[in-house]
Amino acid sequence: QVQLVESGGGLVQAGGSLQLSCTAAGNSFAINAMGWYRQAPGKEREFVAGISTGGSTYYADSVKGRFTISRDNTKNTLYLQMNNLKPEDTAMYFCAAYRSMAVSRTPGSWGQGTQVTVSS
Repeated sequence: QVQLVESGGGLVQAGGSLQLSCTAAGNSFAINAMGWYRQAPGKEREFVAGISTGGSTYYADSVKGRFTISRDNTKNTLYLQMNNLKPEDTAMYFCAAYRSMAVSRTPGSWGQGTQVTVSS
C-alpha cells in the first residue's frame, strides 16, 4: 500500500546522535500510523517507536527518553531522532506503515532498512 524509503543510518560513537528519515510514496502518508522497528543479527525484529496520525507516540522501554519519533505530513516524512546512542542500539532499522490511523501490533508495509552502528 505504501512505498517506504529510509535514510540517515551510519556509524556513530556511543553517546552520539543520529536522525533517521523515512519518506513515503504512493498512498497518502497522512492516513497511516507509522513506526520504527529494528533487528540485530541473531535477534527478532523488535518495536522501537510508533506514532499515530494524530501524533500520539509510543516507545519501547529500551529507548524511552533517548529516542523521539515524529512526522511531517506536509513532507510525507517520518523521523526518528536518536540521542545518547548505545552499542546495544546497533541494528538494521526499518520504517513501517500500519493499515490504519492507530499503531497496532503488525505493520502493513516495510521499508528496506538502514543500518545503524554504534561503536564503544
